[in-house]
Amino acid sequence: MKPAIVLAAHTMGLGVIRALGINGVPVVAVHYNERDMAHVSKYVVEKIKAPHPENCREQFIELLLEHAAHLGGGVLIPTSDETLVAVSQNKQLLESHYIVACAEWSIIEQCIDKKRTSSLADSLGVPSPKTVPVRSVEDARKYEGEFDYPCLVKPCQSHQFYDRFKRKMVVAEDAAQMYQVLEEVADSGLEVMLQEIIPGDDTQGANYNSYFWDGQPVVEFTARQIRNAPPWFGSPRVVISEEIPEVVESGRKMLQAFGYYGYSCMEFKHDPRDGVYKLMEINGRHNLSSRLAIHLGVNFPWFEYRHLVDGELPTVEGYQSGIYWIDLTRDVGYSLRYLRKEGLSLAQFLRPYLKPHVFAIFDWKDLRPFIKRCIYLFKEAIGAVCSSEESLEGAGRQSVLGT
Repeated sequence: MKPAIVLAAHTMGLGVIRALGINGVPVVAVHYNERDMAHVSKYVVEKIKAPHPENCREQFIELLLEHAAHLGGGVLIPTSDETLVAVSQNKQLLESHYIVACAEWSIIEQCIDKKRTSSLADSLGVPSPKTVPVRSVEDARKYEGEFDYPCLVKPCQSHQFYDRFKRKMVVAEDAAQMYQVLEEVADSGLEVMLQEIIPGDDTQGANYNSYFWDGQPVVEFTARQIRNAPPWFGSPRVVISEEIPEVVESGRKMLQAFGYYGYSCMEFKHDPRDGVYKLMEINGRHNLSSRLAIHLGVNFPWFEYRHLVDGELPTVEGYQSGIYWIDLTRDVGYSLRYLRKEGLSLAQFLRPYLKPHVFAIFDWKDLRPFIKRCIYLFKEAIGAVCSSEESLEGAGRQSVLGT
């Protein structure tokens, strides 16, 4: 069988590696982040340490070309935004050596650049939060009075913002805080947007996962978010399979509009003010909770591999609702950290664990990634304590972004 070269080895990559490995596909894991753990999975036949695809993009592509001598003809599968950008921007070059499992940059850019996603949604009449791009404090003043507080200061390219500030977005409680965030972001050169906050807790979030080809959905899967990390504005830490037909029409409409093909995950949030699901973002790569669909027989990575290698389009008759996906370490950690704010009872916290579920990382049959993850988190916690002890109090104005 042709090898699958999985680019990035965190939770998304681990889901793909296991989904292909259990079907006998030889998997090569390309890792570049110290927090990565998927490359120690028993399903990995070769692991390659790579330069960071965002900070050292040319070197990253050169590495893939160098390994084409023995991996050529294999399937390149980006599983992070950084690898997705690098591969899609160089797809034509890479296709002379590999089968590339992503669309070209002109399509992927519509997903990566959130201001483009928002603009496309507006033009199609797909409901989404009120969003305006801003380049400076002066630019933001034009919209003063148009946004209620708190509002979000959100990056146009999430992965770049997270690499720089270690958070996905900032909640601005008032105008003064919003302007302070914009001043700090201006030094980084990153683009940001102002976005209204859709009220409601994490259970109002929904995922629309699909595999598209020739403008049509071949396989679709929906799920509801239960708890996020951090709560309200983070990425999922607990998800439940559920049929949510309200997001399917909007999801199809968006993907068809810009000619998307391949796998994607779209995130929506139900707005209690009008009862409508609003589009939050599109991910043009495998998502955090991909193992939930895989566990239920909707094995998107395997479908993608077989289609690209053998030309066989998948078919799925259905899937079971009410099955949980749990990111164990993040769920325990954030539940303790936000115990008072979330207000979860013990019964609410335990419910996903007492019902049929699948874990994101923990797996008795493939323990090494979970062990590596725990070791990293332990070292990170020790480092945070040491850093806190060494910090000086009252050293000028505190940074909103914590940098």
